[in-house]
Amino acid sequence: MIYVIYTVRLIFTVYTLMIVICVFGSWFPSLRHLRFMDFVVHYTDPYLNIFRRLIPPINGVLDLSPLIGFFVLQLLQKLVFMFMLW
Repeated sequence: MIYVIYTVRLIFTVYTLMIVICVFGSWFPSLRHLRFMDFVVHYTDPYLNIFRRLIPPINGVLDLSPLIGFFVLQLLQKLVFMFMLW
């Protein structure tokens, strides 16, 4: 069971880091052309687009979807671990 918990925690951590990389990539447009960024954006944008539909970027500049995405991801992680340990 400990290996399952470790694997699930690793998946959540890697996805959280991918969201962080996506945020930093949006601050530096020259990074958007890297193949690695294409990979990251491909896997994080569908998740972040859920929150972008709820709260669109303010003035087209300030995107709060990663912040909400972090919060929901942490909440989901806690719920998953709670049910796994129950």
